[in-house]
Amino acid sequence: MISNIDHIAIAVNDLDSAIQQFSALTGIDPESVHIEQVPSEKVRVAFIALGSSKIELLEPLDRSGPIATFLEKRGEGLHHIALETANLDKELERTQKENLHPLSSPSTGAGKKKIVFFNPKDTSRVLIEFVQKM
Repeated sequence: MISNIDHIAIAVNDLDSAIQQFSALTGIDPESVHIEQVPSEKVRVAFIALGSSKIELLEPLDRSGPIATFLEKRGEGLHHIALETANLDKELERTQKENLHPLSSPSTGAGKKKIVFFNPKDTSRVLIEFVQKM
């Protein structure tokens, strides 16, 4: 069962500038923002916690990653919505029965969470990610 919106991800060209903008917007101290790199996705991310959800800012590490491609095609903006589940495997079984197919096998994402993305063609053109805390 999906229990929460884990985060809303926004692709940005300049992570440090975006952190300043979103910190000013939300009133969050920029020093409280968690930053990490996810080499497998070729991205540097920043998480701004807002209650039980987060805003995730995504900056490409190089021009060959998926976020770089997204920015080149669409510019900055909403990239995906991540939904939290306690049991990713069970949710994948359920969604397969509903004819909703992940883009790939589950992998490890930021925060060492188990993740999988769904094809936007199946989800009203919005990239949806399921995340399970490990």
